[in-house]
Amino acid sequence: MIPNQWYPILETSEVGNGKPTGVRRMGQELVLWRDLDGNLVCQGARCPHKGANLADGRMKGNTVECPYHGFRYGPDGACKAVPAMGSEARIPGSLRVPVYPVREAHGLVWLWWGEERAEADLPGIQVAPVVAGNPKAHSTTHWTRPVHYTRYIESLLEFYHVTYVHRDHWFNYIDYLFLYGTARKLGLDGKERYLAATKIVNHKLETEGQTLRYSFDHQEEADPQNTTHYIITFTFPCQVHVQTEQFEATSWLVPVDDGHTEHILRWYEYPAFKPLLRSERLRRILPWASLYMEKWIQDVQDVRIMERQEPKISEGGVSKFIPVDELNAKYLAIRSRLIQEAAESKTAKETAADPLPAAEAPEPAGKRPAPANGRRTTKAAANGEGLAAARASRAR
Repeated sequence: MIPNQWYPILETSEVGNGKPTGVRRMGQELVLWRDLDGNLVCQGARCPHKGANLADGRMKGNTVECPYHGFRYGPDGACKAVPAMGSEARIPGSLRVPVYPVREAHGLVWLWWGEERAEADLPGIQVAPVVAGNPKAHSTTHWTRPVHYTRYIESLLEFYHVTYVHRDHWFNYIDYLFLYGTARKLGLDGKERYLAATKIVNHKLETEGQTLRYSFDHQEEADPQNTTHYIITFTFPCQVHVQTEQFEATSWLVPVDDGHTEHILRWYEYPAFKPLLRSERLRRILPWASLYMEKWIQDVQDVRIMERQEPKISEGGVSKFIPVDELNAKYLAIRSRLIQEAAESKTAKETAADPLPAAEAPEPAGKRPAPANGRRTTKAAANGEGLAAARASRAR
């Protein structure tokens, strides 16, 4: 998982005022709720008393109540009430839950996963302009799959797999008929055209900060007129936006843990139907249908492949890429760099917050008297070992 990033974890509509909402993200159980002013709160879901999950509890005033013994926690994470100790009891300061920064934007709840920072020091949420400013009506849903997020993201960074993966289900014949068939043949040539388009040409990769933009044509080698133009926009840590003449969709592939990923999928309206369906509510029906076809058919076909990929986690050097995999290769390279930068930043802050005492610091080489035989003494070596031991002790 890439630290120091904003991750969408669920839709804003899923967190109401009446009860807490639980999710597992980034390897942690989380509880989300709204305080009396409607502000969103995100906390670790484990009650420090005996480990019950606060998401199974209820709201009590401006607190979330543990379902096991009624301990209540406020928006700041501190325990506000322990019924078994009475209303006048002095509550131990250790009875508190971690609080995580969250924001609401673009219809989603975003979690800051990384270093503790003041609210003013947190960066803005990274969303590609093609998503942030998209005016089209859309529908959104999400589901969990038992695959690592790197493999899930990879499956959307190229589309030359579609000819081989998405071809044998009855739903694929709807694609053949309406998306790939020609009007001249009433769509009946759709399957033939779909299966014949296997070559990737005119591919181009552009990089701007943490956003990668990849365009290419997926075409039939014998008939270049049979082609589909794709534009894939990837924004770290996990957003993939796909545009073609046939459809437009945005995916966020969010880590649940090392073995599971949450796929938040947003499908946009089909422009051809906009003149026929004046109501935006009606125009959301077809995207909604597309979402469920994707969830139960298309995505299942992809996941069946991903579940058997080895290794389970993708990183640089594990795959033998070809030239048209340049977006995939770039993603893995930047992912590795961001993880390394986050680790270096964490180490630097820990060192600044807890520097070694002067007595533990090694004596500058220029101030150590040289032994008569020109060799280092065993005492100097011991000092070096002591420093390493001190640092190792601090790291534990």
